Amino acid sequence: MRRPSSPYVSSFSFGPGPISTAIKALIGANVLMFLVLAFLPAEMKHAATDALGLVPLRVLHWLWAWQLVTYMFLHGGIFHLVFNMLALWMFGAELERRWGTRYFLKFYFVTGVGAGALTVLFSLLPFDFAQSLQGSNIIGASGAIYGLLLAYALYFPDRPIYMYFVFPIPAKTFVAIMGAIALFSSLSEPGGVANATHLGGLLVAYLFLKGARIHPISELKYRYLKWKINRVRKKFDVYSGGRANDYDRRVH
Repeated sequence: MRRPSSPYVSSFSFGPGPISTAIKALIGANVLMFLVLAFLPAEMKHAATDALGLVPLRVLHWLWAWQLVTYMFLHGGIFHLVFNMLALWMFGAELERRWGTRYFLKFYFVTGVGAGALTVLFSLLPFDFAQSLQGSNIIGASGAIYGLLLAYALYFPDRPIYMYFVFPIPAKTFVAIMGAIALFSSLSEPGGVANATHLGGLLVAYLFLKGARIHPISELKYRYLKWKINRVRKKFDVYSGGRANDYDRRVH
């Protein structure tokens, strides 16, 4: 949270700022899908989830390949949806401003689809804990969210994230902890939460960012937008406060 220094401004801001274009569209699509399924009769809801969720065994036959995309827009409950959308905003808004909307959407879908594809490949391993995923129905945007988390840690490694909303730790350490948890869980917990998908999101995001370069036009747009925002802040006597280094900028 950040309080403005001007005595004439009584409000305060929370998080990374306004919801950006792509994130607004993604949140809208996820919420709409959740509401549509919520009001369907139980049998129709089950059939829709069965068709749109990611079932590795079906994807392997290429008859259900669309599930690699549609599974990202389904959620198992209100808290599942809220936490994923909150993370999308908290970690994605600044990345979209830095990259531009087109690149951000490309990254989001590449990591989400890639995480699903790696989950399908993971289910082929000759181990019981892996093969138990073949008939599972995997839903949620967590694969893409973990990809955004890794990107955030690469761009802002020392910026603190409040783990469990209490303990501030650097973003790079937070990602390392989440990756270790996903790896351990995917190897030891049969069924349940598809931790392999979380791990897949981290891996695909890392490979994508290591093999790609940010388009210079997007970077220039980000710098120009940041300059305009700073001018408006000075005009209306609104300042961020604190020191300018990344570590003092709190992420909740």
